[in-house]
Amino acid sequence: KLIDASLRQQKKLQNMSLHVPYQMADRVTVAHLETSRCLFPEFSGQDSGSFESLKLDEEPAAVPKEKKGRGSPPTWYVAGSELDSLSSYMRGRLTLEKVNAAINDMVSYAEANSQLIVAPKKKLAENLWEKALEIRDIATMEGIKGKHFFLEADIKGPSLKLDNTGKAILTVLRHLGRINETRIGHNRVIILQKPH
Repeated sequence: KLIDASLRQQKKLQNMSLHVPYQMADRVTVAHLETSRCLFPEFSGQDSGSFESLKLDEEPAAVPKEKKGRGSPPTWYVAGSELDSLSSYMRGRLTLEKVNAAINDMVSYAEANSQLIVAPKKKLAENLWEKALEIRDIATMEGIKGKHFFLEADIKGPSLKLDNTGKAILTVLRHLGRINETRIGHNRVIILQKPH
């Protein structure tokens, strides 16, 4: 009798899983089995007719759609101890404030590129459409896919510029594991990375 009740419950859950999106069916079925064992021990020895009152056959609520695009780029600031750990020739005259201000600039460049990746054509100005196509192509490349990045051509300040100080900041951030660089076509791509 207990085996029959268990089989009937399993069949109901399988029928219910037909109403659940493909990716979630296994998780929901397992979750319901675990819930019925843990939360309803009083039903385990009874006839499965008792489960009718639980209304397992109701239509499940709509699953919210995932947002398109990426989340906002991460901001991993450099700590004073990290900057002090570098040799003096690499650190030069850089201050912690300059380095962290440059990180803010890099995050804003990566954010702008993320918005270009997901923006529909009709919302983009004509001069931005070609750049958006280029950024989208780069975003699909192996090693860059799913990561936040910007191009060397995006570097325009206010804190990070392509002068000697800016190049020193990029060297320090590369050494500290905050960025990684690669070349794709004629573009130098700078990828934001989690510090190790």
